[in-house]
Amino acid sequence: MLVSAKDMLTKAKQGHYAVGHFNINNLEWTKAILLTAQELNSPVILGVSEGAGKYMCGFNTVVAMVNAMLDTLKITVPVALHLDHGTYEGAKACIEAGFSSVMFDGSHYPIEENIEKTKELVAVCNKLGLSLEAEVGAIGGEEDGVVGMGECADPDECKMIADLGVTMLAAGIGNMHGKYPANWKGLSFETLAAVQAKTGSLPLVLHGGTGIPADMIRKAIDLGVCKINVNTECQIAFTAAVRKYIEEGKDLQGKGFDPRKLLAPGVEAIKATVKEKMELFGSVDKA
Repeated sequence: MLVSAKDMLTKAKQGHYAVGHFNINNLEWTKAILLTAQELNSPVILGVSEGAGKYMCGFNTVVAMVNAMLDTLKITVPVALHLDHGTYEGAKACIEAGFSSVMFDGSHYPIEENIEKTKELVAVCNKLGLSLEAEVGAIGGEEDGVVGMGECADPDECKMIADLGVTMLAAGIGNMHGKYPANWKGLSFETLAAVQAKTGSLPLVLHGGTGIPADMIRKAIDLGVCKINVNTECQIAFTAAVRKYIEEGKDLQGKGFDPRKLLAPGVEAIKATVKEKMELFGSVDKA
């Protein structure tokens, strides 16, 4: 059964580790992440962007697929199904479809409007027992067509959003989605520490987990980050494994063209990436 991310993140904050949020893109992705979480006895958050939701035939399809998999694969670790970078309308649609957690990204609105919309969603989520993530300060890189450099959040604005009763807060600390450019300045731990000081026990979220060096990840966890989002890294690993399979001509041997065989190396690559991240984040055996 899907659960809200609240308990798993409260425990992570207290235990100084982070829960991985891994974006799902299709059936293979979902299965690979769930099996790895179960194998490592780790809580996990399945992230779905609005673009991926559309690609997978809508949020109802995603909910039905994930719920059926939890049952069929006998998954007993805590799993949250979470909307990633949701619009206000998208958040409402996911709540209706049966997601257990949503993110409303109001970071591009003036702070007053971000507060107003977040407040309304807090009330709805509290009533239904769902977790809600909010964002302050834009995360850099490309996310569903929007490109930006990693901006740092204003700690006072973070406090204003935190005080509304959100479950978790994504604060921009110079992090970016996708691959990091060569001239990236690194994470602003100064901003993170200031945000943590203003928001206390609130779980903080780090977006753009791909390509951030391990020591920076560990330091971010020490400073209160307990949810880390990973997407690009799994995509790169998946593609490299499938490319190798084709380049070695395996798709031309026997029934090597069967999509189940063609995608199998990609699935193994996702599993290996997720395992590596769960070990780095410290969530193994924390289910």
